[in-house]
Formats: sequence, structure tokens, C-alpha cells
Amino acid sequence: MNIRRLSPMTALVGAAALGLTTLTACSSDAGDGRKDGKLDVVASFYPMQFLAQRIGGDAVHVSSLTKPGVEPHDLEISPRQTADLTEAGLVVYLKGLQPSVDRAIAQAEPKHVADATSYTTLEDHGAEVEGDHHEGEGGHEGGDGHAHSGDAAADPHIWLDPVRYAQVAKGVGKALEKADPDHAKTYQKNTTTLVKELNTLDQDFRSGLKDRSSDTFITTHAAFGYLAERYGLRQEAISGLDPESEPSPARIKGLHTIAKKDKVNTVFFETLVSDRTAKTLAGDLHLRTDVLDPIEGIGSKSKGEDYIQVMRSNLKALQRALGAK
Repeated sequence: MNIRRLSPMTALVGAAALGLTTLTACSSDAGDGRKDGKLDVVASFYPMQFLAQRIGGDAVHVSSLTKPGVEPHDLEISPRQTADLTEAGLVVYLKGLQPSVDRAIAQAEPKHVADATSYTTLEDHGAEVEGDHHEGEGGHEGGDGHAHSGDAAADPHIWLDPVRYAQVAKGVGKALEKADPDHAKTYQKNTTTLVKELNTLDQDFRSGLKDRSSDTFITTHAAFGYLAERYGLRQEAISGLDPESEPSPARIKGLHTIAKKDKVNTVFFETLVSDRTAKTLAGDLHLRTDVLDPIEGIGSKSKGEDYIQVMRSNLKALQRALGAK
């Protein structure tokens, strides 16, 4: 019998080929959008992370591109994070808030994406800094003069309006169902529960701010336009939509006039950006200061452990500042 023997080199090449095949198979398994058997969800920053965690529950593994304590507007995406987007089972983000995230998603092309701006309407509140106010109890769902998704000037802070945030929650729930049909019932149940909580929060804001002595509040940057519109308030921001921008002398002078005219008693500052300008303005006007949190992240200075708790803290702060009973 003629038995063909493999040379050591041939055997080595064969083993290497087998190992490569095995590695490729493992890589394929690792790229199925799951981590430790759960749907791998990557959120762009805290408000999107909160939705993914509450709706996904035990069926998902959620990570955030923006670490606690980091101002989300300043985020720069690393190559590793871009790779994570490619491998994710679902990416939940808010288009227009973080340009580096928008670019990374376009580059990574994840299979399943939930863009919060596609589930509600966006408006332009930046003009309020120059004195163009949108007063009244709004909640407009589209209509003339409103900037929508894709408008460069649109205000992205939709999560600070519980009604719009509930709309986004429903959209994220649907996206989770599509990305992971096996757990669709779990996502539907959790979405319903969360939306009920947000509806209750909305009603608490309505009743809590109903009997107030003033409508005007001054805050660091124009993050609260949707909240102000929803509850008939008037936001006066020191800077615009960008929390790092410096106010002009004319803007500071205008705020002095507004504070006296509207009997403002509080200047609000935030937890993730400098409070220097807000406290200087308050000192010049002999006003008190307090925190009104845009909830772009939860950190050691946050007055609450999650979105719901911090929003309730914001409600109490507004009640104090506006003289609500």
C-alpha cells in the first residue's frame, strides 16, 4: 500500500488554514450584533442610552459613546468606537447634536439605526437668544415656520419635552423590535410602561406650573425651548444652542432689562458646563442661582439618578423660580 506522508511544512500550512477558517467563523459569530447573547445596542449619549436601557431591559447590552461627565457636544469619536458602531445590533442616536457621531455612523453603516429626530418634529429655538420668542403652550406637530429634521438650525433638545420624548421612545421600541424580533413582546411591554411614565411626568409639569407668578426663566444655554413651548414658558438663554458660546455685551445688557421687567428671581446654570457667566449675571442683578439640568449626561452633580428623577428636580427648580404654588 502506498501511503502518502505529509511533510511538516504541508501539515503546518494545513493547520494554519484550519485555524484561519475557525477564526473567520468566530469573527462572524462576534459580528452578529450580539454581546454575551444579548442585542448589542450603542447609544450616542445619555438620553438615548436611557431609552435603550428602559425599553430593552434584560434583552439588551447597552453602551454609550459619551461617557458620564462629558459634555456631549464636545465628543470626538475614536476609531475603536467607529468599529463598535459597525458591529452593533442597533445604534440609537440623535442626528444633528453630535457631528462626530453623525460622521462615524455614515462611515460605519450599521445595519440597524434609530435616529431620534425621525420620530418627532424639530423646531428652531435658537432665535430666542436674539429676542424672537415662541410663546404659548405649543407642542406643534409640524406647521409653517417650523424647522424639521435635517434643518441645520433646528434645536435638537427634544428629550426635555416629555411628550416628544415619548414619541421618540415609541420609535426606539419599534427599532428594537425590528433588530431583535425574538424579544418583540418584551420591547412592546417596556415601551408601554415608559410612555405611561412620561405621560405622567407631562401631567405633573402641567399641574405643577399651572399657578405661577412669572413665565420667564434665564438659563445658561438654549436647551429648554421645547420644554418652554410645551408649558407656556419663556426661555431666556445667556448663550445659544451651543453651551460653550460666549454671549455678546448686547445680550447681557438685554438680559438685565428682561430680568427687571419680568421680575426674574433666579439665574439657572448647568452641571456639565461652566457656571461662571450665569453666576456673574446673577451677582450683577442680585439674583439667586439654581440648577436647571439639560440632562445631557448623568454625573456626580446631577440631582437624580436617571432622566425621570432629574426632570422632577427640574420641575421643583422651575416652581421655585416662577413662584408656582
